[in-house]
Amino acid sequence: MAARLKDKYTKEIVPALKEKFQYKSIMQVPKITKISINRGIGNAVADKKLVDIGVEELTIIAGQKAVQTKAKNSISNFKLREGMPIGARVTLRGEKMYEFLDRLVTVALPRVRDFKGISDKGFDGRGNYTLGVKEQIIFPEISIDKIKAIAGMDITFVTTATTDEESLELLRAFGLPFANLKK
Repeated sequence: MAARLKDKYTKEIVPALKEKFQYKSIMQVPKITKISINRGIGNAVADKKLVDIGVEELTIIAGQKAVQTKAKNSISNFKLREGMPIGARVTLRGEKMYEFLDRLVTVALPRVRDFKGISDKGFDGRGNYTLGVKEQIIFPEISIDKIKAIAGMDITFVTTATTDEESLELLRAFGLPFANLKK
């Protein structure tokens, strides 16, 4: 299944983008280098088990072991000390990245309630795109019966594109359903 998107990239996306942006070499055509999935767990200060559950769910979703993230600073108002576990993250590259992207586009995003497409406002100006997901239950690997609380996550697509326009075309070619695109 992962090979499907990799083949699509080399056979369809590279020639199309090369023609559209007038690249001199196929090495100039942008590609996705990694996908980072990050999940902050707000109630982790009160209950340490929530971080372990978050890491476990992220591992199931990504198909690769997730790690805890720790607080960099102490914030007294939130009863947060430096070094306390407050979230989970995982970085996908290569085959696992293409496999996750395929599952995200074909299975998970269509399961979002009242889905009208993803926003095109998540670009950072350097060709990277971040997408926020409100609920982890859109992924079929997560059993609704076993979850304690609905939690969201951020999915960041890191690309070699130099502009947001190039990145948008690349991600659209991979099948990400952007809403209200300005042509």
